[in-house]
Amino acid sequence: MYEPKTTPYAHQRDAWSASWDKKFWALFCEMGTGKTKITIDTMGALYEAGRIDAALILAPKGVFDNWVTREIPVHLPDRIPHQVLRWQPNITQRFRETLREFALPHERRDKRLRIFVMNIEALSTPKGADTALAFVKHNPNCLVAVDESTTIKNRQAKRTKNIVKVGRAAKYTRILTGSPITKSPMDLFSQCDFLAEKCLGFSSYFAYQNRYAVLQQRTMGHKSFQEIVGYRRLDELNEKLEKFSTRILKEDCLDLPDKIYVRRDVALTDEQIKAYKQMKELALAQLESGELATTQSVLTQLMRLHQICCGFFTTDEGDVVPLKNKRLDELLDIVDETQGKVIIWATWTHDIETITEALRRRFGPESAAPYYGATPDEDRRAAVRDFQNPDHPLRFFISNKTGAYGLTLTQAKTMIYYSNSYDLEVRLQSEDRAHRIGQTSNVTYIDLVSPKTIDEKIIKALRDKINIASQVLGEQARAWLD
Repeated sequence: MYEPKTTPYAHQRDAWSASWDKKFWALFCEMGTGKTKITIDTMGALYEAGRIDAALILAPKGVFDNWVTREIPVHLPDRIPHQVLRWQPNITQRFRETLREFALPHERRDKRLRIFVMNIEALSTPKGADTALAFVKHNPNCLVAVDESTTIKNRQAKRTKNIVKVGRAAKYTRILTGSPITKSPMDLFSQCDFLAEKCLGFSSYFAYQNRYAVLQQRTMGHKSFQEIVGYRRLDELNEKLEKFSTRILKEDCLDLPDKIYVRRDVALTDEQIKAYKQMKELALAQLESGELATTQSVLTQLMRLHQICCGFFTTDEGDVVPLKNKRLDELLDIVDETQGKVIIWATWTHDIETITEALRRRFGPESAAPYYGATPDEDRRAAVRDFQNPDHPLRFFISNKTGAYGLTLTQAKTMIYYSNSYDLEVRLQSEDRAHRIGQTSNVTYIDLVSPKTIDEKIIKALRDKINIASQVLGEQARAWLD
């Protein structure tokens, strides 16, 4: 009997028991319910049963490092000999040699469980796709898992086609997502096609579409095409899914903690790295010269570093200079994996306006409402009222410290911190907008963090209940700037 390293919650134990030895399975588990642990325990159990000797994990950029640095070390039992290799796009001679040794067939190497973790985006390139496929073909007793599998919902994308090809070569396949149907039931086809050919009963997307979509012939200019205008037979589709999937909603998990914290990493772009380095060197020079003599002046420099992580910076003249960044894309990816109403916290006005515009463009003009200093009182009242109305199309409430006090926003069970305030009280108060009387579910808090930057230091300070705004001065400033 498999003994997990960390004690599972009841819903995790049930999901694992139902699925661990199945050739393919879908974990449709809402964010914060622990689908990663279920997958790691599945890997461990299959290895100890002698059924696999390798695993390939494919996850988006904001998630895949978590598997390497946090999830596998925490959940995979220490008794299981294993080696984890993290994909790197710049293949050096040393990495190529490591990869060659790592991918050797099981008979030609030691008996450790080899876990290869790649970012899904790499499978859009021939180099990444060829490497993943070679690894699985060299290790046919392999499990392949796609985390946040809505990233392969586009059947025509090169990445999706490559990942489906990898899945065909695997002995076991898994998909993990909180929201498998982000726009329509058609999103399911390629995700399930990766799991197993014809697991939904169709090898052709068009046959699947004809079965479950209502189509209408349209003409535009000289072109004629079929447009999806509705869906049908969804009960039948659901019955098929139930045979190879587990659906877990937070509201059904009675033993989860009231507050669940999740981190999503956002790498800086080259443009951000350059600006960040220049700003840090300037701040350290000012510290050496004695110019940063007050808490306020230190915080000004820290805030500029923080702005660069978010994708812009403000000049001394007050002009906003945008920087190419990946933070907004990561936010939109998270939203695609999330159900229900969502509160988004952002420190900077520039970000609030950018986020609101992006969400309205993607989900409709009524889907998002900003709540900050420039929002008129009447619009503020309407935003709170409509957000709390479960039937209103307002799904996203975007705010800063203006909305952190006094509001009741219990329709949300997910909060995303696009950026964090330096003020501990603002963080604590903002968390309680949804986590208060009237809330009937657990609340998940998702922090966007750029690794090895001021972002990480802010998160650690807030978790340690340190009020940065009142404690950063003198020699402490050097620790924050370095």
